[in-house]
Amino acid sequence: MVIPIEQELKAICQEIFDKALGLPEWSKIESGDMFQQGNFIGGFDADEQEFCFSYFATNKNEYWFQFSLETAEEISQGIRLVLVGRPA
Repeated sequence: MVIPIEQELKAICQEIFDKALGLPEWSKIESGDMFQQGNFIGGFDADEQEFCFSYFATNKNEYWFQFSLETAEEISQGIRLVLVGRPA
């Protein structure tokens, strides 16, 4: 499933980027639901060392996807336009 980079996800990634934290700092404050905006719920997972999210599509299906700190920056800057998710 292609996860669209909607304004909701772009705003989450901008917030991640604006915090200017590194992986060690994110690991200390990990939370599976730190970010909840529109169709997206997720947060940082210290084991994965990535941000893990659920996306709730308009067809009511849930998809899981994750991305790195670097990808969050790319999304916030409009460089990355899509992500790929898998069914929950």
